[in-house]
Amino acid sequence: MTTNNKKTSRLTDALLETANDMRNTGILSEAAYEKITMRHLVVKDKPVIEPLTGEEIRMMREQAHMSQSVFAHYLNLTVGYLSQLERGIKNPTGAALALLNVIHRKGIDAIL
Repeated sequence: MTTNNKKTSRLTDALLETANDMRNTGILSEAAYEKITMRHLVVKDKPVIEPLTGEEIRMMREQAHMSQSVFAHYLNLTVGYLSQLERGIKNPTGAALALLNVIHRKGIDAIL
């Protein structure tokens, strides 16, 4: 993977050119092509991960009709940590925040 400070390698350039040709001929879907370019070119339009309040987290869990224990299990969190998130004592970070944003945007079925 490259960063904004590095040039892409010749191999990466060749792979991206091939992927572009495959997209143009219809062999590769637009969605698959976008995943390739995001991975290799570090596209600036990354998904925005928004902070969530405890109230929003609790509402998502209640809308999914899940107990704290079940919701925590699907997020790979402890019940105590989820409780702290819902009460606003702690704010979600990292993978937990990313998963909660997916649930917030697409619903609980996106991770089940």
